[in-house]
Amino acid sequence: MLASIFVAGGYHAFANPAKRAKAAEHLLTPLGARLRSAGLPDDPETLVKANGLAQMVAGALLATNILARPAALALTATLVPASVGGHAFWQKQGEERTAQRTLFLKNVAIAGGLVTAALDTGGRPSVFWTTKRAARRAAGAVADRAGDLSEALPSRS
Repeated sequence: MLASIFVAGGYHAFANPAKRAKAAEHLLTPLGARLRSAGLPDDPETLVKANGLAQMVAGALLATNILARPAALALTATLVPASVGGHAFWQKQGEERTAQRTLFLKNVAIAGGLVTAALDTGGRPSVFWTTKRAARRAAGAVADRAGDLSEALPSRS
């Protein structure tokens, strides 16, 4: 369910980038030189299409549970430009400000769901937990062996 908004929204952004590109110009114009120096396009429509394509692909991966955790992280990353560029409520007034703030906060809430999906291990222990447990066991084994060795050494008495 979480992925559906990205598949549909990504398709819409890819197929119809003009409106979103216009909304993102205020964000992209100051970044133009940096984007060009990094070898990236600075054309707002191209960037909106790229973001839309990333959302479609990562959304499909999340929906099918193929590389779901990396897909959720990728989708979180696509929300940043979409939210800051597309829902800049701080530049609006009145009812439009309220509407854009609601959409911005909706994206923040969706990002929270994506982070949860990215961290979900499906009931299995995480890599961090497994590594920490193995390190504790290894430290215990070393301490036990060191204790055994100290008993075998001659004493200084």
